[in-house]
Amino acid sequence: MGSVSHGPDLCIFIDLSDRFDLNPDVQLPVSHMIKRDCSFSQGDGIGLSLVTIITRSIHLILKPLGQPVIVSQILGGVILGPSVLGQNSALLTKVFPLQSRVVVDTLSVFGFMLFIFLIGVKVDPTMVFRSGKRALVIGILTFFVPYALANLTAFLLKQSSSLDHDILRVLPFVVRMHSMTAFPVIACFLDELKILNSEVGRLASSSSIICDVCHWSIISVKLAVELVKAKSLRITIGSFLSGALFIIFILFGIRPAALWAIRRTPEGKPVKQIYIFAVLVALMCCGFIGEAIGISALVACLAFGLVLPDGPPLGAALVETLECFVSVQLMPLFFAICGLQMDVFSIQKLKNVGVLQLVVFVAFIAKVMATMLPALFCRMPFRDALSLALIMNSKGIVELAFLNDYMQSKFLEGEHKGYKQIGAIEPIASISIILQGIAKISQKRPYQGVISPLVKVLYDPSKRFLAYKRRTIFHSRRNEELRILACLHSPDNVRAIISLLQISNPTKESPINLVVLHLVKLMGRASSLLIAQCQREKPSPNLTQSERIFSAFREFEQQKDALIMLHCYKGVSPYATMHNDVCALALEKRTILIILPFHKQWTFGERVETSYAIRHLNKNVLEKAPCSVGILIDRGTQKRSRYVIAEPLLQQVAVLFFGGADDREALAYGQRMSENSNVHLTLIRFTALSSSEIVGGTSRSKMLDVDILSNFKLNTLRSERVSYQEEVVASGMGVITVARSMGNAYDLVMVGRRHGEFHITFQFTKWNDQGELGTIGEILAASDFNGGASVLVVQQQTRLWGLKDPEDSTHLRKISV
Repeated sequence: MGSVSHGPDLCIFIDLSDRFDLNPDVQLPVSHMIKRDCSFSQGDGIGLSLVTIITRSIHLILKPLGQPVIVSQILGGVILGPSVLGQNSALLTKVFPLQSRVVVDTLSVFGFMLFIFLIGVKVDPTMVFRSGKRALVIGILTFFVPYALANLTAFLLKQSSSLDHDILRVLPFVVRMHSMTAFPVIACFLDELKILNSEVGRLASSSSIICDVCHWSIISVKLAVELVKAKSLRITIGSFLSGALFIIFILFGIRPAALWAIRRTPEGKPVKQIYIFAVLVALMCCGFIGEAIGISALVACLAFGLVLPDGPPLGAALVETLECFVSVQLMPLFFAICGLQMDVFSIQKLKNVGVLQLVVFVAFIAKVMATMLPALFCRMPFRDALSLALIMNSKGIVELAFLNDYMQSKFLEGEHKGYKQIGAIEPIASISIILQGIAKISQKRPYQGVISPLVKVLYDPSKRFLAYKRRTIFHSRRNEELRILACLHSPDNVRAIISLLQISNPTKESPINLVVLHLVKLMGRASSLLIAQCQREKPSPNLTQSERIFSAFREFEQQKDALIMLHCYKGVSPYATMHNDVCALALEKRTILIILPFHKQWTFGERVETSYAIRHLNKNVLEKAPCSVGILIDRGTQKRSRYVIAEPLLQQVAVLFFGGADDREALAYGQRMSENSNVHLTLIRFTALSSSEIVGGTSRSKMLDVDILSNFKLNTLRSERVSYQEEVVASGMGVITVARSMGNAYDLVMVGRRHGEFHITFQFTKWNDQGELGTIGEILAASDFNGGASVLVVQQQTRLWGLKDPEDSTHLRKISV
């Protein structure tokens, strides 16, 4: 390698003739020519400006069609390449000088090297050993079945038709490329479709890793065989020893150093910049060592990333530091280079196109069958199995990089005589990749191909969140256990939820089956997690945030002495799909009530912390939950420490009743609380001053309102801890006045979320359609609400299989014909 100097006389000296034994007289194509002395000229600025103008113009045209800027960058490269402007060599030389191509090529390779490194950082290699039998079978079959059938097709084509020599040589590469299923592509695809933590998403992630292992195993075996044939035994042994020493170095040198840096980083604190700098220096060294010992720098960077622990703190810090720079600045250069190397006019024989596409089609069908048959055997629904098969056929940046590297290697090896034939392979293969649906050719932007819209139509994770019976407090039997799923984001949510559970009256006849789910944002990882957390056998002084949360609930379980049955889970996923974990766990555990923290957190000093990601999560859970949902607005931290968990003396609880299914659910929960000796319950029923009704609704809904109020009065008639009062209001201001007067009188206020359309709520223009709490809930959650009363906004179950009317009965009815 040579030297690099900056300024107007920027020169890069690259000598590859010794390494690749190239003939100096070999005339490589424009896109692959390398000159020893490269300097920027005035035309470089014109070329870069032209790239910007063309790219932005194309993006303005394609943006209404939902296409991202990356597609425009590739098409811009195609227009500047030999397909369009490159036909005029004089114009191309003036606006895009050949010398600058070396710099762009170098930067694009550097960007792709960092991209591969980030993929390695995000991947957890232990997923291979944690994959179930179903993922193992699907992963193995989805590689070897298409690999065998596509190879058989290629062999039959060789025997039955006269094909060009170069097409025959490229068929094994095409077979291998379309038999693989790259985990990075699948992970990006699932994240884009927001099904990363769905059942199909997790199965596709695990299966793609197994498929990747099979693919790289085949490549390693073929490489070893070719090395033995081409080189001496001494060189072969030396190459394998060098590779083994490199693996030992990163496993027993790099990884322990990374773990040491993680131990020295306190939880919740950012990683020191010196550690990030050390990792980047080690990355460059590993890339250089890989090239020196005969391993590709890309493979070396991937291996280096794999040994680093994924997730916070180090993995997340590396992804946060590099991802924007790589995806926005460097990777577009890679895609532009791919476009510049594509010459559609090199396709001269339609027979070659047909041969390659036939092999691709066979591999596609074989992969579909290899994925669907095991899935159907495991009783997966047909639509889900077909969606999984389409996902496993997704192609993206990894396949594009394989294609680019293959083409460049052929040119550097001096196979220039058949350039027109070899060069035709790239546009044909690129078209096949696009038709199969490039899932995500950058880390931030999707490419809408064919597979993506098909999967969106076929697979909807929320369809499986349908319960087959009523899962509400209102419909529960008196002595039935109360199944609650409590979701938390941080230790700040612990005190409020435990305080709510303490007054929920767990008894021997009706205990509380509690599932605690700690929700963590996916950072520095490529796959989501939903795992059960077990207590450590040996206590550790350095507890993680999840362990501190779970230990508080275990202490609460011990205090209640078998009245609470606790199950702890941790879910790691993006906020956009976090509701899938919540709803799936609620369905699996047959939960009756999901408790979610409000997206605003009141802290000492009247300060309010807001998270719009949590707000979006709450809205999704309210829409798709298979049971009732309660959103808890915690203002108790203004009165006492958020970490103190003590048995309450006497809790003042108020239930606001306007009418409707949600208010009935809140009253049913309040009636259960009223049986607790430490609770004083007040039911406040709102009625209209005029003859008009305060809420709308069907006649059945109004009948149910009357029934629950009558039962409540009957059951609590002789109780001194229960009181009933009516508030007659003439306007919306009357409701606001009553609501604000309760701030200091009560510890907890409960109200339903939905109240239908009634004339009083039309006056609440300030709070209508503003959030997920409904009109009354938004009034109670407003920042100008006086007092420190916490609020629980309840929504009764809205989704039930075979039931369209939420007021309808769940019992089968005879219909006279």
